[in-house]
Amino acid sequence: MLAGLCLAASVAYLCRNSIGVAESTIRDELGLSEVGMSWVMSSFFLAYALAQIPTGWLGNIWGSRRAIPIFAISWSLATAAMSFAAGMPLLLGSRIGSGLAQAGLFPACTTTIKAWFPDTRRAFSAGALSGFMSLGGAIGVAITGMLVVRFGWRPTFAIYGGVGIVFAGAFYMLFRDTPMQHPKVNDAELALIGQREDAQDEHHSSAWQSVYLSPATWWICGQQFCRAAGQIFFSTWFATYLQETRDVSVETSGFLNSLPLVGIVTGSLLGGAVSDFVLVRTGHRRLARSGVAMLSMLSCAAFVFAAYFIQDALPAVIAISLGSFCAAIGGPCSYTVSIDMGGKHTAILFATMNMVGNLGAFTFIRVVPEITRALGWDAVLVLFGLFYVVAALFWLLINPQTTVMEQSFLRRQTP
Repeated sequence: MLAGLCLAASVAYLCRNSIGVAESTIRDELGLSEVGMSWVMSSFFLAYALAQIPTGWLGNIWGSRRAIPIFAISWSLATAAMSFAAGMPLLLGSRIGSGLAQAGLFPACTTTIKAWFPDTRRAFSAGALSGFMSLGGAIGVAITGMLVVRFGWRPTFAIYGGVGIVFAGAFYMLFRDTPMQHPKVNDAELALIGQREDAQDEHHSSAWQSVYLSPATWWICGQQFCRAAGQIFFSTWFATYLQETRDVSVETSGFLNSLPLVGIVTGSLLGGAVSDFVLVRTGHRRLARSGVAMLSMLSCAAFVFAAYFIQDALPAVIAISLGSFCAAIGGPCSYTVSIDMGGKHTAILFATMNMVGNLGAFTFIRVVPEITRALGWDAVLVLFGLFYVVAALFWLLINPQTTVMEQSFLRRQTP
């Protein structure tokens, strides 16, 4: 089941992130400006953010087995539609459609992790999911440059759309929503996973109020805003940054762009295991989740600031890749705290966190052209590092020992 979720994440990020490498080629062919392309790339994240809660709700109703294939077919058709773009309207519409379709994927994945894994294995599962998101993104940016040079950008996105449709059929045949529904799960495995409470009244108004009136929710959303804004740099403007500041070709920029994403893959896999290991050894959730995440964010910022002083392309990318590796070690903690602290309302908390994170990604994509025009690309790199410093401060405030509902102002006011 985890392999199915990981494959879903890889295919989604393959379709999502590859536009960054092809951005300059599409812009030149269609006669668009950098500001225009910033709208095209950021529109995905705005649609993705705004659709988090409604598509997460649909995922709860349909179940992951039905919802994920429906989402995958939808985003694949939207990705393939880019191949027919003659200008801004269809290009923009395809990215918006892809964002709407992908929005429900990770709320569904998080709910599935809660159903299939015991407490002490959730961070590893979340880490694997995060790692394979970036693996799909890394594969995408690594091969997109080659495909664009050899075949053009239109066939490239048509191919990516076809991959998603094939995945959707295979996923539906093999996946099951809960351990009880799977014929190969035995009694010992059911006992290991443990009993799961049904998420009753998941969308009752008091549940929403308890979640949103909790400072813990604000801190969780704050760290996600900063992390998403920082990480999105790799899949949108980073290849252009290398092309314009380090004088590398489109094909070479695709390869170099993949290195930080490889760091995210390995860091996510390691980070989930580290967080679960600390939890098992200490029994202290704050140390295992918040402590691990805070240290990883600060380490990332240090490497990014070091890259500021490096002029050669490869050493600079290696330093940034080490930073992305460090940041990724703490990445699984954000998914895991939404499960640990969400209680019966995990879907609400995760969808809200992811919505805010993607608003951060949208904002960063949109402001990059303005920053480069006013201050240059070096200022973008500094801002990129500062996002991780602020994320660490938010993690300092997060206490995963209790749920967000137990830390809510609404609960404190209840006699």
